[in-house]
Amino acid sequence: MRRTLLALALAVVALGTVGAPAAQAADELTIAHVENADGTLSVLVSVPVDVEPDLDSATLSIGGVDTDASAELAAATTTVRRTTVLAIDTSNSMKGQRFTAAKTAATAFLDVVPDDVYVGIVTFDSEVATPLQPTLDRAAAQAVIDQLSLRLKTRLYDGVLAGVEMAGTEGQRQLLILSDGADTSGTELSVVTQAIEDAQVLTDVVSLEQAGAVEPLQQMAAAGDGTVISAESEQLAEAFSAEADVLARQVLVQGAVPASVTGSDATVAISLVAGGQTLTADIFAPIRSRSDDTQGPAVPRTALADKALEIPMWAVYGGVGLLGVGLLGFLWILTLSMTRSPDLTPEARIVQYADGRGRAPSLTDEKGPDQALSQAKDVAAQMLSRNKSLEVRIARRLDAAGSDFKPAEWLLLHGGIVVAAGLLGLLIGGGSLVKGMLFLMLGLVLPWLWLGFKRKRRLKAFGALLPDTLQLMSGSLSAGLSLAQSVDTIVREGNEPMRSEFKRVLVETRLGVPLEDALEGITERFDSKDFAWVVMAIKIQRQVGGNLGELLNTVAGTIREREYLRRQVSTLSAEGRLSAWVLGLLPPLFGLYLFLTQPDYFGVMLSDPRGWLMIGFAAAMLCVGAFWMSRLVKVEV
Repeated sequence: MRRTLLALALAVVALGTVGAPAAQAADELTIAHVENADGTLSVLVSVPVDVEPDLDSATLSIGGVDTDASAELAAATTTVRRTTVLAIDTSNSMKGQRFTAAKTAATAFLDVVPDDVYVGIVTFDSEVATPLQPTLDRAAAQAVIDQLSLRLKTRLYDGVLAGVEMAGTEGQRQLLILSDGADTSGTELSVVTQAIEDAQVLTDVVSLEQAGAVEPLQQMAAAGDGTVISAESEQLAEAFSAEADVLARQVLVQGAVPASVTGSDATVAISLVAGGQTLTADIFAPIRSRSDDTQGPAVPRTALADKALEIPMWAVYGGVGLLGVGLLGFLWILTLSMTRSPDLTPEARIVQYADGRGRAPSLTDEKGPDQALSQAKDVAAQMLSRNKSLEVRIARRLDAAGSDFKPAEWLLLHGGIVVAAGLLGLLIGGGSLVKGMLFLMLGLVLPWLWLGFKRKRRLKAFGALLPDTLQLMSGSLSAGLSLAQSVDTIVREGNEPMRSEFKRVLVETRLGVPLEDALEGITERFDSKDFAWVVMAIKIQRQVGGNLGELLNTVAGTIREREYLRRQVSTLSAEGRLSAWVLGLLPPLFGLYLFLTQPDYFGVMLSDPRGWLMIGFAAAMLCVGAFWMSRLVKVEV
């Protein structure tokens, strides 16, 4: 429950420096804690400031049934344990007046806090330390505060987790955080807020002279049913004193649980006369243990429900990890099955046929993974048969990249990569759907880009080797060889990708395809204007006659000069192209880095509509700039 008294006290602190009048008393109480011990319900109630409560006027109603109630100041009894943990920022950003004010504020808290309240201290900088476990020894607490020192970094989230753990599970627990900076640890904010909610620890945050990064502090305070106080250095002592005064003014109301009230949960209502008016408060809370064990503090029903449905994180990571390992194994088997077997000699084929007892292997002979993969390939082939344009695009891209995969095999492999990338994103992101979708998109795009990269590199190698290849053809023709024999010479003595492409030409011609059409296929696969001239020259020579060797020698010289000019232009424009890549990729890659490593810092851009507009405008301007730079550095030769 939100404590009204604390809100009013903080309002006084925030307005004190400008001479604002004191806040008025609220017209209601706030129930801070409820627990059951030996059939007696103990309720801690926070009383508004500037009013004196009439303890004899306290009434208690449980489940709509009034019961005899007694009231006394909580500081005068030890019936309910009260614990407060101070989580103090000791990073270098607190240097100077801030650190002095923080120590003074902590001392002021110790001076005002009731003697029955256990006080613990947690510090966080580059490390998280717990120099003082909850204790009633104020001298020991003061000694720890006097010895505090500063270090680098601010592991705020880890410090809060340590404070939640130190607060324990017994009685009323409060966490008071003092920080002036954003978190620098790798812990996610969602982990911290979930830990606060599960532990049911009242959490208040004092934000010291902090203009930004308040949203994470507000989320932590909201998870602990608290508030965020924005204070200057000179206001810290007042803020901490107000926190201690809340504990000093708490009233403990006790009464027996009526036998007529059945069940474990019920509405608990309190009324108390203070300042001449009757103040009331109510809450739905556990009044007895579900197992009839009345020992120990009551736990809110929501916490019990959450724990009943909670799945351990190790189980989540383990499940996603097992799925990922299984899928990677499937992709490995798939890749091995798609590997082309080497060409067999005629003798080896005869031996293989003889070992098969005179019959060719059939699909029914396949066992286990091979049969399953064959069926998967058939399904992918059927999908592509319904979309011929997609099959043609994939086939062209694979041919240009020099890949041995068939379109159906590539589609199956690509689908496996997409699923594996999505599972990897879920595993890295701890179950984050956004990160899973991001990795899913990367798995969808990167393989296609990889094919494009291989295609571009192969086209570049083809263009660089073309003049020397034509020179070799010209020499072979001048030596008296036929055109088909000169192509065979290139297959035997050429380099990749010329060797494999001209070997394909020979195979096609032996199957009955005209030589000119087979060479035209190279032009289509590489989309090469230079080789198109070569094919055109060969067609003209075969129709009208002439010296083909001399003609190819002339074409080779022309292509060599064009390649020289192309390389010179590429060298002169290298700096501009590199600048375009750096300026175009730096903003999105840096944004992706922040999203993956500092999601809380970057998350504001995704959760606020103004952030969406800024991202959209920046993306549009980046696209325009990248387009113009690409036009400036691209020179057609």
